Amino acid sequence: MRFRRSKPQTSNEPNNMSNSSGFLPASDCSSAHVVKSNTGVQNKTDKKKKKNLKTASQRTGVELRGRSAPAPRTKPIAIHLHAALSLDVPKFPKEKIDPIVVKEGDPVVLECNPPKGIPPLQIYWMTLGLQHIEQDERVSMGLNGNLYFSNALQKDSRRDYCCYAAFPRIRTIVQKTAMSVVVQSTNAILERKPSLLVPSGVRTEIRLVKGEEMQLECIAEGFPTPKIEWTKMGKGLPERVSVQNHGKLLTVLRVQEEDNGKYMCRARNAHGEAEHYFHVTVEEPPKWISMPESTIATVGTEVRINCVAAGFPQPSTVWRVNGQSLNGTLEKQAPLRALSSTLNCLCPCDSAVYQCEASNRHGTILANANILVMNLPPMILTEDSQEYAAVVGSSVIMHCKVFSSPASTIMWTKDDTEKSVEGERFSVHDNGSLEIRSVQKEDMGQYTCFTTNIEGKSAITAILDIKGRGNIASILTCQAEYDRSLRGSFGILWEKDGAELVLNLTESTGYDVEYAAVPPTLQPSHHSAIVKQSKSCFPFSRAEFIVEYEESQWEPGRWKKLSQVPGTRTSALLKLHGHVDYRFRVSAVNGVGRGEPSEPTGRYKTPPSGSHPHPSFIFSEPKMYAPLPPIEHNGPGLEYKVSYRRMGTDEDWKEQVVKRHSFIVKNTPTFVPYEVKIQARNHQGWGPEPKVVIGYSGEDFPSGAPDDVAVEVMNNTLVKVTWTRVHKDKVHGHLGGYRVNWWRLRSLLQSKKGHGEKHSLTFSGDRTHVLVPGLRPFSEYSLTVMAFNGRGNGPGSHPVTFKTPEGAPEQIPILRATNAQRNSITLVWAPPLEANGILTGYLLQFQLINDTNDVGSLQSVNITSPDTNKWVLQDLELLSRYKFYLRACSRVGCGPPISEESATVPEASKGNWKISEAVNTSKTFHIIHGLEPGTVYTVRLVTKNGLDNSSIFEDVIKTRGTGLASMHGGIATQSWFIGLMCAVALLTLIVLIACFINRNKGGKYSVKEKEDLHPDVESQGMNDDTFCEYSDNDEKPLKGSLRSLGGDMKAADSGDSLVDYGDEDGQFNEDGSFIGEYAGRKERCSAEVKGTVPITA
Repeated sequence: MRFRRSKPQTSNEPNNMSNSSGFLPASDCSSAHVVKSNTGVQNKTDKKKKKNLKTASQRTGVELRGRSAPAPRTKPIAIHLHAALSLDVPKFPKEKIDPIVVKEGDPVVLECNPPKGIPPLQIYWMTLGLQHIEQDERVSMGLNGNLYFSNALQKDSRRDYCCYAAFPRIRTIVQKTAMSVVVQSTNAILERKPSLLVPSGVRTEIRLVKGEEMQLECIAEGFPTPKIEWTKMGKGLPERVSVQNHGKLLTVLRVQEEDNGKYMCRARNAHGEAEHYFHVTVEEPPKWISMPESTIATVGTEVRINCVAAGFPQPSTVWRVNGQSLNGTLEKQAPLRALSSTLNCLCPCDSAVYQCEASNRHGTILANANILVMNLPPMILTEDSQEYAAVVGSSVIMHCKVFSSPASTIMWTKDDTEKSVEGERFSVHDNGSLEIRSVQKEDMGQYTCFTTNIEGKSAITAILDIKGRGNIASILTCQAEYDRSLRGSFGILWEKDGAELVLNLTESTGYDVEYAAVPPTLQPSHHSAIVKQSKSCFPFSRAEFIVEYEESQWEPGRWKKLSQVPGTRTSALLKLHGHVDYRFRVSAVNGVGRGEPSEPTGRYKTPPSGSHPHPSFIFSEPKMYAPLPPIEHNGPGLEYKVSYRRMGTDEDWKEQVVKRHSFIVKNTPTFVPYEVKIQARNHQGWGPEPKVVIGYSGEDFPSGAPDDVAVEVMNNTLVKVTWTRVHKDKVHGHLGGYRVNWWRLRSLLQSKKGHGEKHSLTFSGDRTHVLVPGLRPFSEYSLTVMAFNGRGNGPGSHPVTFKTPEGAPEQIPILRATNAQRNSITLVWAPPLEANGILTGYLLQFQLINDTNDVGSLQSVNITSPDTNKWVLQDLELLSRYKFYLRACSRVGCGPPISEESATVPEASKGNWKISEAVNTSKTFHIIHGLEPGTVYTVRLVTKNGLDNSSIFEDVIKTRGTGLASMHGGIATQSWFIGLMCAVALLTLIVLIACFINRNKGGKYSVKEKEDLHPDVESQGMNDDTFCEYSDNDEKPLKGSLRSLGGDMKAADSGDSLVDYGDEDGQFNEDGSFIGEYAGRKERCSAEVKGTVPITA
């Protein structure tokens, strides 16, 4: 077997050579060369060759004409060669070839070994009689031009095997000396297992460039004749594969990345098999993933230049500045890496052309980025003193285009005021333009655009003029031709709504009036109608007419546009549907707007007709919808004939007639294409022959997972994920895209792994790589990729574990300033929740921020111990306020700052420290007694072993002065006040007990007998269990009696108290018992029984 990127064009079919090369070879196996220039002069062709060519054509009976071969007195052939007059003609070497003698059944190889020449090269095997050697599974020609016999037979014996080499570019055919093959017969052909003639060995390594043609060849010998089979290890053969030359040649026209892999050819017969493996690697020239971009930067800033290239092998990247190669670093700058470069602290000398060159063995690509470092004052590109005009209520935009470095701030003012324009109607766009919405008359005036940056200022003015709304008038013109001699008796009459208008008209015959459309007339035909608009006086500015229709069956009352005609026409021919009850109306439209529609015409019903339109298709696998709008039914009895068959087969069409708008095809394979056509018909007949559309049966979940999943770390929060596509046979549907899932296993500062929150990103379309952002630095992740279709997700790939590099720490969660002294402040903080790397320390910065416009210089302190969480700043100014910034730092850099403000305190008066008793650690507060009113104290919470600067808490407080608050506090602590409150409470309790006892004695008063003699109608219906009814049994204790002084009472017991009745309009009788309105309180009693009233002494 042999593989080539640029193969000679061979022909294995017995076609006429004159069709491909332009002429026939000589039959005597000698060289034939014909070259003529455009002038008809024969160059470097001797008379002997010319005579041989003529003799050959006469001997074989072939007449050479036209472009096949030049004949005397014919037009010369134009050969387009740059060096045709001095070109060496390819020739086979003159040699004597001995006959090849083999036994029947043995393999035979006839070598061609064509000469070198200008490609393309075409090789043919023919006989002396110009007959092609028949080729099949046993006899075939290889890519190298040799003729192979898997096993020789008696019929292969002949003396005129000729190899022809054709070079079409120079219109030349050369021929090798004829070879002879003698096959000796045997009594019995020895059968044997296959072995490979081409290629040799068991393995071949092949490298291809993406887009080239791949050809794998296997030619075997054996008896019986072996058959060749091709497979790709691990998956099926790609779709673009074609097998030629009787199964011996596998071809892929343009190889892609997915064609990488291991291929195997197997030669097999009844006695065994032989195999050969091809390891195919598809490589790719460099291509850009991210190209460097030109930019303009300001002095002192930084610029990041990205340069990412892909290819196989991975391209190497070289940076250049103004064409000069760099050896790793730039002067004054950080190293330029393959992926990106950051230029820090730019100065004008850094302006240059930065070039990124990526190359591998297949090519080189170069990208330039122009970096211009400059500081410029603002330059306003918009012309000064421009005038703008707007109508009240509209919007206007006034431009102020600015170029500056660094970027400018833009402010608009009005009428020489210093205050910028503000309000909901005013907005300044990013390009500097000022937009005013719903302009008013007061917006008129002169506006100024001010632009400012650190290099200077600039300004322009703009003048805004506000126009009022105009009034639109329509002029109706009516002109007539008449005899001038009758001018005195001629007049023009105007009518409006049937009434005559009295006007003083001139010869202009014009009148400013409103236009109203005249009702149209209708002239129907079979399935069309002519709508006519009567001639009248229309506004001369009209543009066109709109014809609308309304039908009464499907959507009555809804007018739809049917046609639009020019304003110069007064009629329109309309195409209508059958079996529809129509009416029409006409409206006019011009540049101002659309007028009122005319009065509608009378009803017109079209007769039924055959269904004309094609149904439209919507596939919802495996259901097929063929809805047809009701108005297009064209008559009653609509039904559909659904025809379908599997695509790519010779199956007959299956048909089904249905009346509904859907049809389900059952028992179909998963996701296979079907040819479908649907034809509609009604009682009048069939519609037109439908078109065939392609639909697919239902999808299933993908069964394959992406292979070769790899992760390339771009930076500490971004990775690039690549994979190989899932083969379409395993998608089982329309590929929706790929879903990438990842989760954090651990921080690299921890040893224990876990399964963090799962994250997903979905990418639509067929792709092989994506970028995954938002990762945490200095972490270990696991990642999978899966394909999905309309049914759902397929299986995930094997998890890939990767680690992100170290990053800057997160912001410190808390920072507090404590223990403020006259010249020192103590700062306490907590470490960052996510260090994103190995914590190396902290950067503390502070500055003076007293109540002035100027702030002090920023001072820095490097804290090199990562375990430090407290720092005392000394030598601060007295009675000054400071702002502190603290950042956590790792080996990569420092994170974002957290800030805190605090002030130093005045010098405290000298006093003695007093120490309280030990504080109970279970309490959250402590009371200090014996403080002086209106006095400033410093309170510290310290450890028990003594008083020092290592206080746990410290604060400065001031006690309240003497006054009402202190007086109240003093009374509350006096013993006489406490005794008085206790006596009042005891007295109240005694009164309550007496009231309860007195109320319970009321059950034995004569009021009970009076109630028995004169029962209350309303109270008779009360339940015996309610509190309001009395018991006839004197021995039975009262329900309202008090059980114990310390116990609880039911709500029913307290509901009849004197206190409650005191609020009502009750009355006492002669014996002093309270008869009140028991019946009227029935509802209240039942409601109170649900609760309990605790009584406490």
